[in-house]
Amino acid sequence: MKKLLSCVTVLSVFMFFALPVPIFAQEGGDVATMEEVVVTAGRVKEKKKEITTNVTIINAEEIKNSSAKDLGELLTEKAIGHSHRYPGALNSVGIRGFRTETHGNDLEGRVLILVNGRRAGTGNTAKISTKNIERVEIIRGPASVQYGSAAMGGVINVITKQGKDKPSAFAEGTLGSFGYKEGSAGASGKYKAFDFSGSFTSDSKDDYDTASGEKFYNTGYDRKENCSLNLGYEFLPENRIGVIYSCYDADHVGDSGYLSQNDLDDYKNSSNRAIDFIYDGGTPDGLFTWQARYFDGKDKDKWVDPTASDPNGWDDGIPDEQKTDQKGAQVQVSCNQEYFLVTAGVDWVNYEIETTWDPKKSEYDNPAGFLIAKARLFDKKFIITGGVRYDEYEVDMKGDGKKESDDHTSPRVGAAYLLTDSLKLRANYGEAFKMPSAKQLAADFTTSGFWPTHYVGNPNLKPEKSGTYEAGIDFSYASFDSSLTYFHTDFKDKIDTYTTAGGDTSWKNLGKAEVEGVEGELSYDIGSFFSWDYQVKPYVSFVYLTKYKDKEASEDLKYTSALHVSYGITVSDLDGFSANLNLYYTGKQDITDYEGGTYTTITQGRFTFANLTVSKRIFDFKEYGGITLRGEIQNLFDKDCEHVQGYPMPGRSFFLGLGYDF
Repeated sequence: MKKLLSCVTVLSVFMFFALPVPIFAQEGGDVATMEEVVVTAGRVKEKKKEITTNVTIINAEEIKNSSAKDLGELLTEKAIGHSHRYPGALNSVGIRGFRTETHGNDLEGRVLILVNGRRAGTGNTAKISTKNIERVEIIRGPASVQYGSAAMGGVINVITKQGKDKPSAFAEGTLGSFGYKEGSAGASGKYKAFDFSGSFTSDSKDDYDTASGEKFYNTGYDRKENCSLNLGYEFLPENRIGVIYSCYDADHVGDSGYLSQNDLDDYKNSSNRAIDFIYDGGTPDGLFTWQARYFDGKDKDKWVDPTASDPNGWDDGIPDEQKTDQKGAQVQVSCNQEYFLVTAGVDWVNYEIETTWDPKKSEYDNPAGFLIAKARLFDKKFIITGGVRYDEYEVDMKGDGKKESDDHTSPRVGAAYLLTDSLKLRANYGEAFKMPSAKQLAADFTTSGFWPTHYVGNPNLKPEKSGTYEAGIDFSYASFDSSLTYFHTDFKDKIDTYTTAGGDTSWKNLGKAEVEGVEGELSYDIGSFFSWDYQVKPYVSFVYLTKYKDKEASEDLKYTSALHVSYGITVSDLDGFSANLNLYYTGKQDITDYEGGTYTTITQGRFTFANLTVSKRIFDFKEYGGITLRGEIQNLFDKDCEHVQGYPMPGRSFFLGLGYDF
């Protein structure tokens, strides 16, 4: 507790002296940033100033100015943590030393991806397009109370657009380096009680050259398609029924292997589809609100490995396939009075997984109940939050009929104090968990091949657990926005494999780790301060890990960098012209040398990556819309760098697009 109070004091002093003096001279400034409404932290609409955790919001303007083509690229630009980025369409993202699960069901990850508040069914952030996104809300730190298993490092909630105001539409086309072609179209709006928003994008790309000029074969893809649709009907005030559909489909995506062992013909086909049926309701006075949702989705990957090109000796010509069928439901009710907010609900999610490797079939079933509460005290300046969640978890190994079950209870408590309407102190403690997989709990199979292995599940496995406390300070005034957070996480009961006395392979709780660090964000529209007719907005955000130790091995955690920084500047005349220069820095990290075949620990170097986007409205037809010209340069300084060993990024790439909207 002393350490926590000391951190709050230090952060408060730091932020006070960091504040630029001219800000306080802006009388009557707009404090819209602190009043911004978010939904992820408490599963209901809340003002950001009442949130006790560290929440990052990537808004529609930032998404529009970004050169990112998918969620993975967007989060990499924002440097929220380590990005494990491969050619083609494969990317996992980390927060506070934990990471999403790239392959397989998202219950096996330690950072959770949501789409409109429900589990996305995948940890591969490359499968989620940015075209129809209203904003991205990121909880940094544990969120198991709200969302259950896997939300240890944090939660990334992708919120799609909902139609508002009069109908509008757009059509865009883009050509770029390495044969890149993209076409997009969409529409959004509201007519009487009916609202709609949707987009469709199709693109393709050839193999690329690295910054050193070397051709990296089999890194392109024949086709990627993304579709997003959000439809709703408000049959009574504050009562809306809606349908949300999303679809990702990628064909013949190159599976290149290491550049040094370039496989010329392996590829994968990949898809992710989901449909949600939602009822949002409430009383006219806003005292009670409720939501009911049912969703159904499918995530699928198929890897094809012809034997024509076989540089590493792994190709056998037999395709591998994994299919995950996901379905679930959510029901919650909230009571929001002047001085307190209470939300109670139940969640249910079910996964059925089929693979061509052992274990071939398994099922996960996870019902849960939660209660989240908030009190606004002392003239609403002192906010106390708390919550608890209970999860039951059952796995079924379909092949041999073995079933196992487990459960877990997750608590959270936090507090925030509004020193002024612009300045907030906050502190939070939360626990998170990741349930063991079906294989780890209930396996009983023998693999085929050169080294057949008998795997036996351990029904006594405990969930992996983490406990995190954090303290922070937020300051937002007029066009200035800043945040600073200290956090400390203890991670225990990590599940690892071991060999039993009988020679079988099984799992037990072995690992422990400790992660500690500081996160910060700062942005300021200089143009607003000087009353210019255009925006000039520099910004910076960073994550600095002061400690990231594997306590069992007494060494730094692998694939974890001490420092990630995103910085840049946005310029806009607010009348059709905008430009954004973004740079992100990734620090060095320890990795296992798989490419060299030594399997020893080596250090992967640091690098800085820069992207530039410029757009200008060149024709304005007033009520008939207008035409916008857009240019992008990715890897502006042509840096030879790689997020994953052996997979260098493309060299400097140019893109030119033309769009019509009305």
